[in-house]
Amino acid sequence: MVELDQIKFTLGTYKEPLKELKGSLDLENKALRIEEIEGIMEEPGFWDDTEKSQAYMKELKNLKDTAEEYKALEQSYEDIETLLEMGYEEEDPELIPEIQKELDDFTGKFDELRLGTLLCDEYDSENAILSLHAGAGGTEAMDWCAMLDRMYERWAANKGFEVEVLDILEGDEAGLKSVTLEVKGTNAYGYLKSEHGVHRLVRISPFNAAGKRQTSFVSCDVMPDIEQDLDVEVADEDIRIDVFRSSGAGGQKVNKTSSAIRITHIPTGIVVQCQNERSQYQNKDKAMQMLKAKLYLLKQQENADKESGIRGEQKDINFGSQIRSYVLQPYTMVKDTRTQQEVANALGVLDGNIDPFINAYLKWIHTKPVAEE
Repeated sequence: MVELDQIKFTLGTYKEPLKELKGSLDLENKALRIEEIEGIMEEPGFWDDTEKSQAYMKELKNLKDTAEEYKALEQSYEDIETLLEMGYEEEDPELIPEIQKELDDFTGKFDELRLGTLLCDEYDSENAILSLHAGAGGTEAMDWCAMLDRMYERWAANKGFEVEVLDILEGDEAGLKSVTLEVKGTNAYGYLKSEHGVHRLVRISPFNAAGKRQTSFVSCDVMPDIEQDLDVEVADEDIRIDVFRSSGAGGQKVNKTSSAIRITHIPTGIVVQCQNERSQYQNKDKAMQMLKAKLYLLKQQENADKESGIRGEQKDINFGSQIRSYVLQPYTMVKDTRTQQEVANALGVLDGNIDPFINAYLKWIHTKPVAEE
């Protein structure tokens, strides 16, 4: 049958790439590392150092998950081969949809695991801290900021990641002026680093009585949540610390006490805020951790003579500076200006389906010429 021939041909195109993926994942060395960590865990006093033991547990889980995912992928390939044999023998057309579904599941998981091999930068495996700031567009921009906040929280939920709001500033009439999220999960930063930049929305504004199309902008800043004690000196005279009352909705969002902390690093202009911890001391510790991470990575990129990095290219939150455009009227389309990736289902994207853009970005940064970096 023609349909089975096509499925067989498509599956065959993955035979060599599947072998190459196994090599890219370096599963033999991962197996050795798993044995090594399991040996360390059996040593007396392993659990005495909570921070160190948790780091080992996290690494072990990541290693085992990768090995199991590849094993499942190999098994899926073999299962489809078996189903194809059955299809040819029984000549039953009702088997075709089932085999096609198995193939679609296989190719989707293959692409996801292959993209994981591109997450090889130093901090890709870490949690992410994502900050949104409303730009040009007034109330419309603040509403757009709240829409993006929802988009990222929905994406994280679909990934099984945990989200904690570290800082939030509500808009005067609607939406959010700014919000900072901590996204906790394996490779959270590796995925979300693609979102760093200005996001542009075009729609008929619900806040415009004339019903005219309006363009608004929100900037997105993404950095890894580096928990280790970084060797970064921050002089007291170089920072200004402000204490203020939390301004969010309270409840699960933020802790509404006069313990929120804002730290401004005067030489660079970097500003970090935290208001979600239970005390002023904890908020200050978290904010200093965020500041040190930004300064550390900024210094790394300066040493590497790069123009972009943790703060990215500093652009105005306005026309001509966007990395992605979301158009809701007169047609629906989301387009990334860097990778040219397009998705017509804009509402689906705003509901958290941003994986096509993340995947396209990961491929793009690993294939573009060095001169462009």
